[in-house]
Amino acid sequence: MIALVTGASSGIGAAAARRLAREPGARLVLVARREDRLRALAEDLGGADVIAVDLTSEEAPARIARQVEEEHGRLDLLVNNAGAGWRGEFGEVGWENVRRHMELNFDAVVRLTEALLPLLRRSAPSAIVNVSSTGGRIGRAGTSGYTASKFALTGWTESLYPEERPHGVHVGMVLPGFIATEGFPQRELLANPLTRRFVSTPDRVAEAIVDVGLRGKPERYVPRYYGAVPVLKALFPSLVRRLTGGGRVTPATNPGSSEGRDP
Repeated sequence: MIALVTGASSGIGAAAARRLAREPGARLVLVARREDRLRALAEDLGGADVIAVDLTSEEAPARIARQVEEEHGRLDLLVNNAGAGWRGEFGEVGWENVRRHMELNFDAVVRLTEALLPLLRRSAPSAIVNVSSTGGRIGRAGTSGYTASKFALTGWTESLYPEERPHGVHVGMVLPGFIATEGFPQRELLANPLTRRFVSTPDRVAEAIVDVGLRGKPERYVPRYYGAVPVLKALFPSLVRRLTGGGRVTPATNPGSSEGRDP
């Protein structure tokens, strides 16, 4: 199995790479910006291909696709994990905040998937796992740019599934809630005994990625009970709006730096 993981230098991406490396016959392609971290992880895994690139750059998709084609000739699993979250209310941070979220959290995912889709189809049965967020199903104050990008990713994923199923490519997604990572340590939530139970770990997200990518699940929330959030929203929209209107904490899916970007 050839599996490519983006945002693999830390957090959820690194955890996903470690978990996938335990699968029989797995060979990993690690993608992120920080080459030193990727190479350290590859060494820990006993070997993996490393592609150090900024996914928002114009040449990134073609470069990645070319390298995977030349070195492996196939791709069985694509994990679109790299992403970011920059806090700020729209009235203060404006369009630029939305633009930078869309550029990495949505546009880069779509561009890379487009470049790798022919290879995934030729390798069928294969799979694509998009790491979205509970923020892709419900909005919170102070996260309008992040939420917009994750709603876009969630909707695109749901449409891509029926389109690619006839080609043998399974498309699913993982929707994490609050995950303690390098970029989002979730100190405030973890410091409070009443809220720390809502924080999960990258390892649990990695297991959800395996469920979706290798076991054919359509989607997984992490923790699982976060799946009740969209149901509550549909049943009690006014209540959910009141509960989410005062928050200022971004539900981190895959960040890995102080600004919330996994390099």
